[in-house]
Amino acid sequence: MEQNLKEKTGKTLDDWKILLSKQSFSKHGEYMIFLKKGHGITHGFANFITLKFREADAGSANPVDLIGNQYKGKETLTPIFDKLHAAITKLGTDIEVAPKKSAVSMRVKRQFALIQPSTKKRIDLGLKFNDKPHGERLETSGPFGTMCTHRVQLTDIEQIDDELLAWIKEAYEQAK
Repeated sequence: MEQNLKEKTGKTLDDWKILLSKQSFSKHGEYMIFLKKGHGITHGFANFITLKFREADAGSANPVDLIGNQYKGKETLTPIFDKLHAAITKLGTDIEVAPKKSAVSMRVKRQFALIQPSTKKRIDLGLKFNDKPHGERLETSGPFGTMCTHRVQLTDIEQIDDELLAWIKEAYEQAK
């Protein structure tokens, strides 16, 4: 999309980022409306520009601070995150760990896992599979929409068991 951005919108991604940096929006949807209604950008390009802008904005923060902020008031979930993070990064040196404001994305060629403290008592682990049926524990993606195909709700470190680790490894292998 970035290669076609200037041709389709008249501006480069950097041009759009500069324009968005002058706005005082805090939500993804506000940027989308601004681009779509204010500049006639199609939904797909508006979403792409907004994601890249907000990712760059989050990327300028210290990753440790981003993760720490996710767990403020949810400190009891930190051991679950730590164990997931360790298990996932042990799978390969090609894994990119990308902390955002509200979640941590794990990617190789594409995102395969997303760790999000969704409530004070629960982490949602999103996984992306090519074609895997949903089950009792391996639920539909829920709040993740198209970012992930499945979700596992975790409330206890003991839930990080062999079955879950096998699913994580499968999602990782499919993303390579």
